[in-house]
Amino acid sequence: MTSRVLPEHRLPTWRRAVLKVGSNLLAADGGGLTSRYAQTLAAFIAASQKAGREVVLVSSGAVAAGRALLRERTTLGPELAAKQALAALGQAPMIALWQSLSERPVAQVLLTHDDLRNRRRYLNARATLRELLMLSVLPVVNENDTVAVDELKLGDNDNLAAIVAALVDADLLLIASDVDALYNADPRRDPSAEPIGRVPQLTPAIIAMAGGSGTSVGTGGMRTKLQAAEKAAAAGIPTALFSGRETATVQALEEGRLHGTLIDVAGNRLQARKYWLRHAPTGSGRISVDAGAVRALTGGRASLLPGGILDVAGEFHRGDLVEIVDANDRPVARGLSQYGAAEVRRLAGRHSRDIAAVLGYSYGTEIVHRDDLATLIDPAGESEA
Repeated sequence: MTSRVLPEHRLPTWRRAVLKVGSNLLAADGGGLTSRYAQTLAAFIAASQKAGREVVLVSSGAVAAGRALLRERTTLGPELAAKQALAALGQAPMIALWQSLSERPVAQVLLTHDDLRNRRRYLNARATLRELLMLSVLPVVNENDTVAVDELKLGDNDNLAAIVAALVDADLLLIASDVDALYNADPRRDPSAEPIGRVPQLTPAIIAMAGGSGTSVGTGGMRTKLQAAEKAAAAGIPTALFSGRETATVQALEEGRLHGTLIDVAGNRLQARKYWLRHAPTGSGRISVDAGAVRALTGGRASLLPGGILDVAGEFHRGDLVEIVDANDRPVARGLSQYGAAEVRRLAGRHSRDIAAVLGYSYGTEIVHRDDLATLIDPAGESEA
């Protein structure tokens, strides 16, 4: 499509972002993989990393790459089995493409929707991605199409990117495709279509403007991008839609300038997550902590460590939302426990370095990580609820 002059917007301030790159930017006219557009996007990732930011890449292209390797085959068997085989075949060249463009190590992370529905697997996936970012590695995430069944048809990498953005507590979701913005009509068919530079809130009328997939190599379209933006907004994460084919557009992102569509959210990511932690229903799980832990939790960005735990009441599993109370049973905070109740009882009062020795394994040094915790009283002792 012909690129139109788009109004410029400032990107929200971000420290961690998820960048989704569509098949249309990686497939060479429906066959093979090309670095033509990926090279500029990889340069943006590298510049962001050098500036102290973190990027998780959600990359399409495996099925297209696999199809190109078998383009001389006339039949590929049943559709689902064929797509799974093509995904398995295409994963290696897709990862190799990104590694060839990255100075930092690249790690492949394959997820299914079951990984994100199951709380324990969800936490494991999040811990892995966080660790990769701490190691200055570029995680390249894709859906595990090789084993997915319904997910292969129902899932798409736009929505997967939104889920990953929430998974890693991203500040921004970036969606690069062959379309430069959201339009009030299909720009491929209507030359008078006008771009929408900023969407303060997604409404049914806005979503109704979206069409389907633009080419044969993609599985999504503008509709899935808006669905992804809606999921991201629910987690307090804004979404930027832009053309990954325009070098100047991608380079402008390095300076915080967006030529595309910015989909805003009400409030911010932290407010949305903290609100959910404060108000979501909990089970019977309760962790009692000493005065030092109370001061640490209410005084700043502190995690709950085992050394400050006095007692554990009720039953809960790893990943459950628990209430944290002081010695007088007054609610202090709420958060997602990294350990189950039986494990926390064994760790109460211990040093974090003893976790592996006591349990024989470790999910991390914190019982409740600060990113998964919301305080209920301020440092002065007043309720924040």
